[in-house]
Amino acid sequence: MAKRKKESLKASRTKLLFVMVLFALVWTGLLGRAAWLQLFKGADLSRMVSRQHLAAELERGERGSIYDRNGNLLATSVEASSVYIRPVKVTDVDGTAYKLSKILGIPQAKLRKKLSRKSNFIWIKRQLNDRIAQKIVKADLPGVYLTTEYVRLYPNNYLAGQLLGFSGIDGNGLEGLEKKFNDRLAGRKAQFVVQRDASGRRLYLDAMGREMDVRGKDIHLTIDSHLQSVTENALAEAVKKYNGRWGSAIVVEVASGDILAVANCPRFNPNIFRTSSPNIWRNRAALDVYEPGSTFKSFLMAAALEHKVVTPEKLFDCENGRWKINGKYIKDTHKEGWLPVHKILRYSSNIGCAKIGLELGVQNFHKFISDLGFGHRTGLPIPGDRKGLIRPAAKWNEIDLAAGSFGQGVGVTTVQMAKAYLTLANKGLEKPLNLVQYPRSEQDEAPKRIFSAEVAEKVLSMMREVVQDDGTGRKARISGTTVAGKTGTAQKAHSKGGYGTEYIASFVALVPGYNPDYIVYMMVDDPKPNHYGSTVAAPAVKKIMTQTLAYYGKLPEHRKPTPVMAAGQTFTAMPKKALRATPFKISASGDKVPDLKGMPIRRAIEILVQKGFVPTLKGQGMTVTKQLPAAGDKWPEDKKAEMVLWVS
Repeated sequence: MAKRKKESLKASRTKLLFVMVLFALVWTGLLGRAAWLQLFKGADLSRMVSRQHLAAELERGERGSIYDRNGNLLATSVEASSVYIRPVKVTDVDGTAYKLSKILGIPQAKLRKKLSRKSNFIWIKRQLNDRIAQKIVKADLPGVYLTTEYVRLYPNNYLAGQLLGFSGIDGNGLEGLEKKFNDRLAGRKAQFVVQRDASGRRLYLDAMGREMDVRGKDIHLTIDSHLQSVTENALAEAVKKYNGRWGSAIVVEVASGDILAVANCPRFNPNIFRTSSPNIWRNRAALDVYEPGSTFKSFLMAAALEHKVVTPEKLFDCENGRWKINGKYIKDTHKEGWLPVHKILRYSSNIGCAKIGLELGVQNFHKFISDLGFGHRTGLPIPGDRKGLIRPAAKWNEIDLAAGSFGQGVGVTTVQMAKAYLTLANKGLEKPLNLVQYPRSEQDEAPKRIFSAEVAEKVLSMMREVVQDDGTGRKARISGTTVAGKTGTAQKAHSKGGYGTEYIASFVALVPGYNPDYIVYMMVDDPKPNHYGSTVAAPAVKKIMTQTLAYYGKLPEHRKPTPVMAAGQTFTAMPKKALRATPFKISASGDKVPDLKGMPIRRAIEILVQKGFVPTLKGQGMTVTKQLPAAGDKWPEDKKAEMVLWVS
C-alpha cells in the first residue's frame, strides 16, 4: 500500500513538473516573440497597421450659396453620390465589370479596362441619382466605393441665368458670378485622418480636422428676385412681340446705386447649361457693345449746358428734316424747322443735336462722355465687363462729332448706359453701380462731380417733356406720377461699311421725374416690323416701372401687381413681405415631419438637411406650397426616401 502511494506521488510530481516546464517554455516563447515583434519588428508592423486601418482622405466642402437682397435663394448645392474604384482592391475584375455595367449602363469593355489598371483611384461615374447609388450599395462590390459630392442647383431655373452663370462637375465656377466669385464660393479642401475597422468601415474622423470650416462662403446680391422676374418677363414679351434677336434691360435704385434687376433675352437655365450654346450663356447687358442712338442725346444736352454753349431756349434750324454736312446727309423722322434746345430733345431731332455737338466741340464732348464712364469698364464684378468703344478724340472728324451727338459712331453697353443715367439722376454726382450687397466692395475714390445739379435738373426737365408732353416717349406715361424718359432708335452699322436696315430700339425712364428713385433702361436688337424705341421699348419699360412702384408702395393708384412669370411659368406676383427672410422657429427635432408650407425655400431645405434628407424641388418660386411626406407624418427611416417640395 505504502509503495503504491509513493509511486503515485512520484508520478504526480513528474506530471506537475512537465506542465510547469511546458508553461515555462510557452511563456518564454511568447515573451521572446513579443520582444522580437516589439523591439525589432515594431516599427514595420505599426506602419502596416496604419495603412490597413488609418487612411488620409481628401474632402471638398460644400460650395457657398448665392442669395438676392432679401435672402431668397438663387443658387445652392445639394448632395449627390459619385462612384469610384480602387483597382488594387478589386478581387473579381470580370464579375465587377459585369455588375457595374448593368447598374450604370457603361460598356463592360470600358469598365474592364479601368478595373485592370494598377491605380488606387479612378472615377467611374459622377453625381448619380439616389436609385442607382442604392443599387451600388446593395451590390457590395470589393474595390467599388461611393463618395458624396455636391451638385449645383438653381431653384428658379431661368431667373437671372446669365448673371449667375454656372459651375462645372468639379464645383468650379465657369461663367457669370459663379466664375467671378469662385475663390469665395468654392468649398475648401481638407485632409482628414480616418480610422477604419477590418471591413473598411469608418470608425471616427479626427476631431481637430472636423473643426476646420471647409464650406465655401455665401454672397448676397443687390438683385431683387421679384423685380428680376418682372423685368425678364417684360423684356421677353417685347422681344417676342417685335421679333427681336435679343434684348437686355436693367433696373437701378438711385439712392444706393444698387442694381435691382439685370435681364437678358433669350433666357438661360444654368441647371441645363450643357444643352445651351455659349451664345445663350452671354450676359449681353455687360458684354455686348452697340450704338445707343437717341438715348445718348441726354448726355449731349448735359455737356452743352455745362459748357454754356446753349440754353434750353436757344434756337437751332432743324432744316425741315434733312441736312447735308461734308457730303453726308443727316435725317430726322419728323420734319421740323427752328426749334429751341428743349424741343430738340423732346422731338429727338438728329439734326438739332448734330448742330449742338458742333458748337460744343470734339474735346469738350469727348471728355464729358469719358468722365461719365463711356470707354471705361463699369467696375461691376462681371467677367468680361466691356469698355465699349469710344475712339480717341484726335481721330474724330466733323462727321464723327455730328453722329456721336445723336448716339451713332459710339459703342456702349447696357450697364454703361445705366451708370451714366445714375449720374444724371444723382444730380451730376458720379455714383458707382452695385451688384453685390455682401461682401461689399470698398470704394477707394471719393465721388466725382461730372456736372452741376442745375444742369441735371434742366436735362431732367427736358426728359419730362419727352414723356409728359407731345414728345416721343408718350407711351411710357404713368397716371398719377411724372416720368422723365428718352427714346432711342439707332441704325446698326453694316459689316461692309455704312448703315443698313437693322435697328436698335431703346428707352430709358427715370421715375418719379423730379427726384428719381429708379432708373429703367431697355434695348431690343433688330425688332421688326416696327423698330422705333417709342413703340418697342417704351411700353415694356412702363410695365416695369409700374410694377416696381407698386412693389415698393409708391404707385399713386391703389392696384395690385399683375401676374408675372418666372422661368417661363405663370404664377401670382409675390407680395413684398413674402420675399423677406422669415424667422421661422421650426426645427428638425422630433419624430414627425414639420409643416413647411408657407416657409421660404431656403429655410425649408435647411430643416430637411438637418435631418439628413435632400429634397427634390418642383415648380418655380421662393415659397413652399406643398410637401411630401405630409406634415405630421413620421420621418422616413431610409435617408434616401423621396422628399419633395413644391414651390411657387
